[in-house]
Amino acid sequence: MATAYIGLGSNLDHPRQQLKDALAELDALENTALLTASSLYRSPPMGPPDQPDYINAVAQIETMLQPRQLLEALQGIEQAHHRIRTRHWGERTLDLDLLLYADLEMLTPQLQIPHPGITERTFVLLPLLEIAPEIVIPGKGQAKNYR
Repeated sequence: MATAYIGLGSNLDHPRQQLKDALAELDALENTALLTASSLYRSPPMGPPDQPDYINAVAQIETMLQPRQLLEALQGIEQAHHRIRTRHWGERTLDLDLLLYADLEMLTPQLQIPHPGITERTFVLLPLLEIAPEIVIPGKGQAKNYR
C-alpha cells in the first residue's frame, strides 16, 4: 500500500457537498482507504477573477493503485461530478489533484508527482500541513518551509 495525498477543490454547484461526496468516493475506490481529510478552506480563485471562491481540502489515502491508475480514478470521480474543462483555471464542480504518492518523483506527459504547484499554493499547503505537519515533499524538502 502506498500513501497518497489528494487535493480537492470546488466552486460550483454546492462546493462543500461536492467535496464531501468526493471524499466518500475516494474511500470507495477499489483497494483504497481514506485515512484522513483536512478541514475545508475557502480561497479566492487562482485563475479568472469572475468566478466564485473555492472550497479546498486535502485527503490522505492508502492505495494499492499505481499512480496512473489513481489519476484515472480521480478523473472518473471528476467526470461523475460533471467536471467540464472550459477554460484554464476556470470554475469547476470538482477538481482532484494527485499531490503526492509515497516518496515518488515522476514526470510523464500525463502526470507529474509531486504536483508542480504544491509548494506555491496556500490552498494546498495549509490543508496538507493540517493533516501532515512534518511531511516531506520529494525533491523539495519539508512542506512547512514553504508556508
